[in-house]
Amino acid sequence: MQMSTIHGTTELRRVTARRQVFSPLEIYWAAFQEWRKRARLQADLTDLSDRELMDIGISRGEIDYVASHRDSDP
Repeated sequence: MQMSTIHGTTELRRVTARRQVFSPLEIYWAAFQEWRKRARLQADLTDLSDRELMDIGISRGEIDYVASHRDSDP
């Protein structure tokens, strides 16, 4: 019967809660990026034909809603 022993060291570090603070510039930049994503999605959906929109389950009148609520299903 063979036995093996594993030796190792464990380093214990102090865990601290870190609060992430965003500067106003970071907040504005994130909002700008989100606005650009919505605008790009809206433009892409507008370029689709009515048949293509119907295939993905939305109508032309729902494009604004879908673009502004990207995480939800219309």
